[in-house]
Amino acid sequence: MDEFTKKIQKEDLNLIDVREVFEYQMGHIASAKNLPLSNLQDEVQTLDQNQTYYVICRSGARSANAGAYLDQLGFDIINVQGGMNAWRGEIV
Repeated sequence: MDEFTKKIQKEDLNLIDVREVFEYQMGHIASAKNLPLSNLQDEVQTLDQNQTYYVICRSGARSANAGAYLDQLGFDIINVQGGMNAWRGEIV
């Protein structure tokens, strides 16, 4: 999480929050795009395979599942270990 925090403060990262809409609305990282894991298969066409995506959820389990799925489709994915539980930065 420390490495991710430093990176997101310096760079404009493609961050996907795979929590459900109600969880995302309760608080998320400002730059995160909400693509719930339950809808990811239907929304995958909105993603660019030429980009690197950071995937986050509450604790890291759903983002690991989403990352594995997207990796199989040829996306460059980095799972944010610890998820929002480990995030100490600002949320909106």
